[in-house]
Amino acid sequence: MTFHATVPPSSVAPQQRPPRRRTIPTPGRIIAVGMLAGTVGLLVYLTRTDPDLTPPAAVTMIVFAVAVWLWVFTRIDDTYVALGAAAALTVVGVLDAEALFATLGDDVVWLLLSAFVIASGVASSGLATRGAAFLITGAHSPRALVHLVTAALIVTAFAVPSTSGRAALVLPVFVALATVLADRPRLVRALALLFPTVILLSAVASLLGAGAHLITSQILVTATGTGFDFATWMILGLPLAIVSSHAAAELVLLLSTSADDRRGRLTVTAADIGAQTDTPVSGPLSVAESRAALLLVVVMVLWCTEPVHGIHPAVVALLGALVATSPRYGSVRLAPALKTVPWPLLLFMAATLSIGTALTTSGAADWLASTVFGPLTSRGEGAGPLFVIVVVVISTAAHLVIQSRSARSAVFVPVVVALAPSFGVDPLAAAFVSTAAAGFCHTLPSSAKPVTLFADVPGTPTYSTSDLLRLAAWLGPLLAALVLLFAWFVWPLLGLSLFV
Repeated sequence: MTFHATVPPSSVAPQQRPPRRRTIPTPGRIIAVGMLAGTVGLLVYLTRTDPDLTPPAAVTMIVFAVAVWLWVFTRIDDTYVALGAAAALTVVGVLDAEALFATLGDDVVWLLLSAFVIASGVASSGLATRGAAFLITGAHSPRALVHLVTAALIVTAFAVPSTSGRAALVLPVFVALATVLADRPRLVRALALLFPTVILLSAVASLLGAGAHLITSQILVTATGTGFDFATWMILGLPLAIVSSHAAAELVLLLSTSADDRRGRLTVTAADIGAQTDTPVSGPLSVAESRAALLLVVVMVLWCTEPVHGIHPAVVALLGALVATSPRYGSVRLAPALKTVPWPLLLFMAATLSIGTALTTSGAADWLASTVFGPLTSRGEGAGPLFVIVVVVISTAAHLVIQSRSARSAVFVPVVVALAPSFGVDPLAAAFVSTAAAGFCHTLPSSAKPVTLFADVPGTPTYSTSDLLRLAAWLGPLLAALVLLFAWFVWPLLGLSLFV
């Protein structure tokens, strides 16, 4: 959903404005450099003393450690680091050149590229604006408004790839609502927290909801030969997205508003919304809106019915992109649509896919898993429940160290997949649990791009770091508990058993 209201230029393409990393004091930098040097030295030593750490695995671990260090402790662009790591692995022979460059033509990259083009066409048609206005004008209380906005944001997970793309899409909606509700500052602050919170939590509803999902699936294909298709991911992820998003919405409302704020009568009319946008929000659907709606429905149906017709999801997305940009049917031309594609994100995905493949094929993931989780592994399958809990806790807290969700998947999922069978845990289930828990990244303004974007909206008051910390203190444990409950009691009913 989007409004074509005037928004700050910096909000149009958040993918190209990475979150600021905290400045590390000089003593901290010295310690960080010492940690890296110690890690590399230890790996070199283990290469000579540990027969399980083969030279290819050791080289991969060294490159991997340097990349993680650069992601955590420097301001160097994440994509630049990932490309450098992938190139280094190719130079030293862990990856061959064909494998490196093949990731740029990987089906997940084409799927995401085409989905961005489709999203551009839908946004240009004005359909999302009308849908947002239809939902929001039905709210007669702050609680109803919060939950209707939540429902609308969940739907966008199926229309727009990546959380940062969705944040850019819905920012004008927030600006319009903040203008209409300017006399209710606490409710505006609650909405400012709500938008990025639900965007991040609801991403799990769709395989395209975050690039990390595609990376997880591809790592599984490399390691086990089986990944996730669109329909399976939606069946598993949508229930968690709905429950966690609405639970978070209620939590945001309770933490950010008073009882009087929540009891107050609220009226947001179509005229109020229409005053903030150039796009009609009432009356019959235009031709462009009708075509965009039909295209979305057809593409999603084809994605969900892949086993029936056998057309690859990336091919379906490509055909949809061609229709969305066609001269007679589409609402946007191909060249402008391609300009909306976050190419750094696609390059980052391709590079992290290469790193994940190297970790798996070189044996580095197996060695790392047995080394880090050795004491737990000795307990065998009896430690399976504890292993799952550890995976959820680490995945929930990992955003404090590695800001990029895709990078976290490239780092952690190969280890989880390699280790899961030792505990009698299904690798697919372990990978899905880890990826679902990684949806929590709300602690600091720099923790995720949507949080960064909504933390600073010129001319509109939003939230402070203390507001985020207060929310995170409740939301982190809540999401971890929900993921564990779903892993044990819900997903097995939907076909994904936790234990083998």
